[in-house]
Amino acid sequence: MNKRNFLRTGLFVAAASLLKPRNLWADSAIDNDLDLPGEEQTGPFSLAPLAFANDALEPHFDKMTMEIHHDRHHNAYVTNLNKAVAGTAFATMSIDQVLSNVTSKQPAIRNNGGGHFNHTLFWSLLSPQGGGAPTGNVGKAIEAKFGGFDKFKETFTAEATGRFGSGWAWLCVNSKGELFISSTPNQDNPLMTKIVKKQAGTPILGLDVWEHAYYLKYQNKRADYIKAFWNVLNWSEVEKRYNAAKA
Repeated sequence: MNKRNFLRTGLFVAAASLLKPRNLWADSAIDNDLDLPGEEQTGPFSLAPLAFANDALEPHFDKMTMEIHHDRHHNAYVTNLNKAVAGTAFATMSIDQVLSNVTSKQPAIRNNGGGHFNHTLFWSLLSPQGGGAPTGNVGKAIEAKFGGFDKFKETFTAEATGRFGSGWAWLCVNSKGELFISSTPNQDNPLMTKIVKKQAGTPILGLDVWEHAYYLKYQNKRADYIKAFWNVLNWSEVEKRYNAAKA
């Protein structure tokens, strides 16, 4: 290849790289290594199937988002978590124990362990028969703490909407048995007591506000996605988790 052709080829490659489409599903650097669905899981952690069909939450959550979110994103967190804990003490721990022991010096376990726990919780909180207002003990606790369900939704929505960039909004039970609302960046959560020190607790409700959770249907309208969430929220699961956290 002569010098002129070499330079021409180099310029073409550089231009092509600039035209490469942005992967809308890679919200940040910690979420850009998506393993293909169906990759064999090897290790202590595994991806459980959804309790409902991918299209069961429509029109609130669309089929394609559920498929990509669960089968690809969550699958990637599980695959990479198993790789990260291999040969370490974390490999013999439950996911709750992993999160309570992980530190900021272990980013792969932090990010992928959080991703696995957060999404597992999230799927359990969704139901085609969801929606309505909370009842039982958690309903009473929400009434006492926030002054009613509407005030709770307003406060929670503000926390979820106000989380800058990727992250999660939470309803948790603290060490005194009291409810509190918080949010965390990326895949952190309130079980990470060595990282989320000021607002540590047991999550009983969590909402994923990463773009990959809503961008296909709602684009940049995070508020519309949050509003839709209340229509599929499984309050019986929140009640079960609240009672367990209080026990």
